[in-house]
Amino acid sequence: MRVELWSMTPDAERLIERCGRLCWDSEGRASETSAGRFIRALVQRGHESVLEHAVATFFIETDRATSHQLVRHRLASFSQRSQRYVDEGEFATEAPEAVRSDPRATALFEAQVAAAAAAYRGLKELGIKSEDARAVLPNATLTRLAMTANLREWRHFIRLRGAAAAQLPIRRIALAVLEILRERCPNVFCDLVADPERAVVRRDREE
Repeated sequence: MRVELWSMTPDAERLIERCGRLCWDSEGRASETSAGRFIRALVQRGHESVLEHAVATFFIETDRATSHQLVRHRLASFSQRSQRYVDEGEFATEAPEAVRSDPRATALFEAQVAAAAAAYRGLKELGIKSEDARAVLPNATLTRLAMTANLREWRHFIRLRGAAAAQLPIRRIALAVLEILRERCPNVFCDLVADPERAVVRRDREE
């Protein structure tokens, strides 16, 4: 799993404050230090619509099973490495942690991956195009994608996918995204805290 911030709205918190103050006709009250206090008040009251004016784009590398969960976030935009046009003859995989922790499960997993690799290469040798040969590839195949969303949607993603009920790989993505966004926009994400020990996101009661 790999998560990198590729792009973000410049001066995101200043933009959010400006858009928010437009609603109350209070632009004149903005200052060099007022954005944080203003945004924290919005977040605490649940007035999150103005957060949609700022966006962030992340590069994410994960397995295909996890990417299928990611693309269900309909308010985000995605660009993903194509198995239709890219040859996967040397595809890499990432086994779930539950599989890696059990030698017998690991052996079964590796045998299945080897069989899938042989089938894929055999289909390609028969002249089958990548778009059809990919049907035998496992969900554990690694993929890369770019995911763009506004900050309100990132908050929703983090709360949903960082919860204990979410699957571990996507929880770790949510934690990595939160760690980056808390550094870049601390006031927007002030109430959300990554708990790496439990691999979950929790509410910060101190905020």
